[in-house]
Amino acid sequence: MNWLVKVLSLMVLMVSFTLPTYAKEALWEVLNEKVIKLYQQGQYSEAANTAKEALTVAKETFGSNHPKVAISLRNLALLYKAQGKYAEAETLYKRALKIYERALGKDHPDIAISLRNLALLYHDQGKYAEAEPLYKRALKIYERALGKDHPSVATTLENMAGLYKEIGKKDEAEKLLKRAQKIRSRYQ
Repeated sequence: MNWLVKVLSLMVLMVSFTLPTYAKEALWEVLNEKVIKLYQQGQYSEAANTAKEALTVAKETFGSNHPKVAISLRNLALLYKAQGKYAEAETLYKRALKIYERALGKDHPDIAISLRNLALLYHDQGKYAEAEPLYKRALKIYERALGKDHPSVATTLENMAGLYKEIGKKDEAEKLLKRAQKIRSRYQ
Protein backbone atom coordinates (compact mmCIF):
# COMPACT_ATOMS: atom_id res chain seq x y z
CA MET A 1 0.00 0.00 0.00
CA ASN A 2 2.88 2.35 0.79
CA TRP A 3 4.31 1.96 -2.72
CA LEU A 4 0.89 2.84 -4.16
CA VAL A 5 0.79 6.09 -2.18
CA LYS A 6 4.29 6.94 -3.46
CA VAL A 7 3.34 6.20 -7.05
CA LEU A 8 0.16 8.27 -6.79
CA SER A 9 2.08 11.12 -5.15
CA LEU A 10 4.60 11.08 -7.97
CA MET A 11 1.79 11.10 -10.54
CA VAL A 12 0.13 14.08 -8.84
CA LEU A 13 3.42 15.97 -8.90
CA MET A 14 4.07 15.13 -12.55
CA VAL A 15 0.59 16.26 -13.52
CA SER A 16 0.88 19.42 -11.42
CA PHE A 17 3.90 20.60 -13.43
CA THR A 18 1.94 20.45 -16.69
CA LEU A 19 -1.24 22.12 -15.45
CA PRO A 20 -2.10 25.79 -16.01
CA THR A 21 -1.92 28.01 -12.92
CA TYR A 22 -5.66 28.04 -12.23
CA ALA A 23 -5.71 24.24 -12.29
CA LYS A 24 -2.72 24.09 -9.94
CA GLU A 25 -4.55 26.40 -7.54
CA ALA A 26 -7.58 24.10 -7.71
CA LEU A 27 -5.35 21.07 -7.11
CA TRP A 28 -3.85 22.80 -4.05
CA GLU A 29 -7.36 23.44 -2.70
CA VAL A 30 -8.41 19.82 -3.26
CA LEU A 31 -5.27 18.51 -1.56
CA ASN A 32 -5.85 20.79 1.44
CA GLU A 33 -9.43 19.61 1.77
CA LYS A 34 -8.18 16.03 1.70
CA VAL A 35 -5.60 16.85 4.40
CA ILE A 36 -8.34 18.22 6.65
CA LYS A 37 -10.58 15.18 6.14
CA LEU A 38 -7.74 12.75 6.82
CA TYR A 39 -6.72 14.72 9.91
CA GLN A 40 -10.28 14.65 11.22
CA GLN A 41 -10.33 10.88 10.68
CA GLY A 42 -7.09 10.49 12.63
CA GLN A 43 -5.17 9.28 9.58
CA TYR A 44 -2.15 11.46 10.34
CA SER A 45 0.45 9.63 8.27
CA GLU A 46 -1.64 9.68 5.09
CA ALA A 47 -2.65 13.28 5.81
CA ALA A 48 1.03 14.25 6.17
CA ASN A 49 1.83 12.69 2.79
CA THR A 50 -1.01 14.64 1.21
CA ALA A 51 0.10 17.81 3.02
CA LYS A 52 3.59 17.37 1.55
CA GLU A 53 2.02 17.14 -1.91
CA ALA A 54 0.01 20.30 -1.23
CA LEU A 55 3.18 22.06 -0.08
CA THR A 56 5.00 21.09 -3.27
CA VAL A 57 2.11 22.30 -5.42
CA ALA A 58 1.90 25.55 -3.41
CA LYS A 59 5.61 26.30 -3.82
CA GLU A 60 5.51 25.59 -7.54
CA THR A 61 2.29 27.53 -8.11
CA PHE A 62 2.65 30.53 -5.81
CA GLY A 63 6.37 30.76 -5.03
CA SER A 64 8.18 29.83 -1.82
CA ASN A 65 7.25 33.00 0.08
CA HIS A 66 3.51 33.10 -0.58
CA PRO A 67 0.95 32.93 2.26
CA LYS A 68 -0.56 29.78 0.72
CA VAL A 69 2.80 28.08 1.16
CA ALA A 70 2.61 29.16 4.80
CA ILE A 71 -0.83 27.54 5.06
CA SER A 72 0.61 24.29 3.72
CA LEU A 73 3.53 24.52 6.15
CA ARG A 74 1.11 25.12 9.04
CA ASN A 75 -1.03 22.15 8.03
CA LEU A 76 1.98 19.85 7.84
CA ALA A 77 3.26 21.17 11.18
CA LEU A 78 -0.09 20.40 12.81
CA LEU A 79 0.14 16.83 11.53
CA TYR A 80 3.69 16.45 12.78
CA LYS A 81 2.61 17.76 16.17
CA ALA A 82 -0.22 15.20 16.26
CA GLN A 83 2.36 12.49 15.55
CA GLY A 84 4.70 13.74 18.30
CA LYS A 85 7.26 15.03 15.80
CA TYR A 86 7.76 18.26 17.72
CA ALA A 87 11.09 19.37 16.25
CA GLU A 88 9.76 19.04 12.69
CA ALA A 89 6.55 20.85 13.64
CA GLU A 90 8.49 23.70 15.27
CA THR A 91 10.63 24.21 12.16
CA LEU A 92 7.57 24.37 9.91
CA TYR A 93 5.63 26.69 12.22
CA LYS A 94 8.61 29.07 12.31
CA ARG A 95 8.96 28.99 8.50
CA ALA A 96 5.24 29.75 8.12
CA LEU A 97 5.53 32.61 10.61
CA LYS A 98 8.42 34.18 8.66
CA ILE A 99 6.50 33.94 5.39
CA TYR A 100 3.44 35.58 6.94
CA GLU A 101 5.48 38.37 8.51
CA ARG A 102 7.20 39.16 5.20
CA ALA A 103 4.01 38.94 3.15
CA LEU A 104 1.42 40.40 5.52
CA GLY A 105 3.26 42.59 8.03
CA LYS A 106 3.61 42.08 11.78
CA ASP A 107 -0.03 42.57 12.83
CA HIS A 108 -2.08 40.31 10.56
CA PRO A 109 -4.41 37.70 12.15
CA ASP A 110 -2.66 34.91 10.23
CA ILE A 111 0.49 35.78 12.16
CA ALA A 112 -1.47 35.45 15.39
CA ILE A 113 -2.63 31.99 14.30
CA SER A 114 0.98 30.95 13.69
CA LEU A 115 2.12 32.42 17.01
CA ARG A 116 -0.64 30.63 18.88
CA ASN A 117 0.13 27.33 17.12
CA LEU A 118 3.80 27.63 18.03
CA ALA A 119 2.86 28.57 21.60
CA LEU A 120 0.60 25.51 21.85
CA LEU A 121 3.45 23.33 20.62
CA TYR A 122 5.77 24.72 23.30
CA HIS A 123 3.00 24.52 25.91
CA ASP A 124 2.42 20.83 25.12
CA GLN A 125 6.11 20.17 25.63
CA GLY A 126 6.25 22.04 28.95
CA LYS A 127 8.29 24.88 27.44
CA TYR A 128 6.23 27.47 29.26
CA ALA A 129 8.77 30.29 29.11
CA GLU A 130 8.79 30.06 25.32
CA ALA A 131 5.01 29.72 25.03
CA GLU A 132 3.93 32.68 27.17
CA PRO A 133 5.37 35.54 25.05
CA LEU A 134 3.94 33.97 21.91
CA TYR A 135 0.47 33.80 23.45
CA LYS A 136 0.80 37.44 24.56
CA ARG A 137 1.86 38.60 21.12
CA ALA A 138 -0.94 36.63 19.45
CA LEU A 139 -3.44 38.15 21.88
CA LYS A 140 -2.30 41.70 21.08
CA ILE A 141 -2.55 41.07 17.35
CA TYR A 142 -6.04 39.58 17.65
CA GLU A 143 -7.25 42.44 19.84
CA ARG A 144 -5.94 45.08 17.41
CA ALA A 145 -6.99 43.32 14.21
CA LEU A 146 -10.28 41.70 15.25
CA GLY A 147 -11.38 43.57 18.37
CA LYS A 148 -11.19 42.74 22.07
CA ASP A 149 -14.40 40.67 21.96
CA HIS A 150 -13.57 38.32 19.08
CA PRO A 151 -13.76 34.53 19.57
CA SER A 152 -10.07 34.22 18.61
CA VAL A 153 -9.26 36.50 21.55
CA ALA A 154 -11.27 34.19 23.81
CA THR A 155 -9.45 31.12 22.52
CA THR A 156 -6.06 32.71 23.14
CA LEU A 157 -7.13 33.80 26.63
CA GLU A 158 -8.17 30.21 27.36
CA ASN A 159 -4.84 28.90 26.08
CA MET A 160 -2.95 31.37 28.26
CA ALA A 161 -5.12 30.49 31.25
CA GLY A 162 -4.22 26.83 30.80
CA LEU A 163 -0.55 27.74 30.79
CA TYR A 164 -0.92 29.96 33.87
CA LYS A 165 -2.68 27.17 35.75
CA GLU A 166 0.18 24.83 34.98
CA ILE A 167 2.81 27.26 36.23
CA GLY A 168 0.92 28.15 39.40
CA LYS A 169 -0.51 31.55 38.39
CA LYS A 170 -4.05 30.55 39.33
CA ASP A 171 -5.36 34.09 39.97
CA GLU A 172 -4.20 35.29 36.57
CA ALA A 173 -5.64 32.18 34.97
CA GLU A 174 -9.04 32.84 36.56
CA LYS A 175 -9.06 36.44 35.31
CA LEU A 176 -8.30 35.30 31.78
CA LEU A 177 -10.97 32.59 31.91
CA LYS A 178 -13.61 35.04 33.15
CA ARG A 179 -12.77 37.41 30.33
CA ALA A 180 -12.92 34.56 27.81
CA GLN A 181 -16.28 33.39 29.16
CA LYS A 182 -17.65 36.92 28.88
CA ILE A 183 -16.60 37.04 25.23
CA ARG A 184 -18.04 33.58 24.52
CA SER A 185 -21.37 34.54 26.13
CA ARG A 186 -21.79 37.25 23.48
CA TYR A 187 -21.70 34.65 20.73
CA GLN A 188 -24.15 32.13 22.18
